[in-house]
Amino acid sequence: MVLTFGGSNPPAPAIQKKLWREKLVKRELKLISGTANRPLAERIAKKLGMALTDVEISRFADQETFVKVKESVRGADVFVIQPTSNPANENLMELLIILDTLKRASAGRITAVIPYYGYARQDRKAQPRTPITAKLVADLITVAGANRILLLDVHAQQIQGYFDIPVDHLFATPVLFNYFKKTGMEFVVVSPDAGGVERARFFASLLKTNMALIDKRRYDKNKTTVMNIVGEDLIKESNLIIIDDMIDTAGTLCSAAEALMAKGAKSIYACATHGVFSGEAIRRIENSPISKVVVTDSIYFDKEKNNSSKIEILSISSLIADAIERIHEDRSVSPLFLDKESYQIIELE
Repeated sequence: MVLTFGGSNPPAPAIQKKLWREKLVKRELKLISGTANRPLAERIAKKLGMALTDVEISRFADQETFVKVKESVRGADVFVIQPTSNPANENLMELLIILDTLKRASAGRITAVIPYYGYARQDRKAQPRTPITAKLVADLITVAGANRILLLDVHAQQIQGYFDIPVDHLFATPVLFNYFKKTGMEFVVVSPDAGGVERARFFASLLKTNMALIDKRRYDKNKTTVMNIVGEDLIKESNLIIIDDMIDTAGTLCSAAEALMAKGAKSIYACATHGVFSGEAIRRIENSPISKVVVTDSIYFDKEKNNSSKIEILSISSLIADAIERIHEDRSVSPLFLDKESYQIIELE
């Protein structure tokens, strides 16, 4: 006996799978930006040769967030670009509401593109009776409607495992490496703490140079004191790069720079993926012996408000745009990473 549906036989399972895959690839690509870093979203859209989806994001009198997507997203492959930077709670809530809006509007697949993942430093119980907020935020984003996550240089690698949905994790190393390679200078790479040794060691390998380490002790939230320098003989008369994943209050960075300069450093540069720049960070950097601080535009930096001659902003729009295109087309994103064998960097526009 042959079962029929609508007067015709159903396709075989293998054919059904192929048809579904073709339908998935052909889904319309849409980009949506929150208010946290619209300039970055616009640069990403430009790289992809498309416009951002029209979305209304406003606040009621009591500061509740309202979101309305003004275009149909039914069945579309939607990427929401929203770092959860300062103000963290407001930007996170905005992201959650956008995701919920898209889920209820029947978007085909929703990917949360989070260039800066707030609360990432609360990734474990460092003290009794404290939360693991990085996990809580991951759960909130998933429940709100995200089907995939795209992260950039998250503070703790294990955060990828906090999500029960696929996560693609990018690194800004190609962008930062290209900047320093093009200077033609010789550097010694410095890790500002023990936690950044692996990052500094790899960066030093790319530059084919040596690495030093600063031993620090934290005595209060956002407050540290430099204790010792491992590799002190490499510091004298050398151009140094202090590398970290983020620069928050710049207390650690500036105290490290002062200690290095006291040991006879020739010049000091600093680089990080995320320029958080909280509190007195800009003033500290301006008054420090650092020649240049290089960060990406993962977090919006208002140059008019913070007129600092020492801060250089590099765009990661090409990197993220390429990743979005590859995810949309179900292609691998691994070519965007470093070739660890030959240390070749993917050239980005």
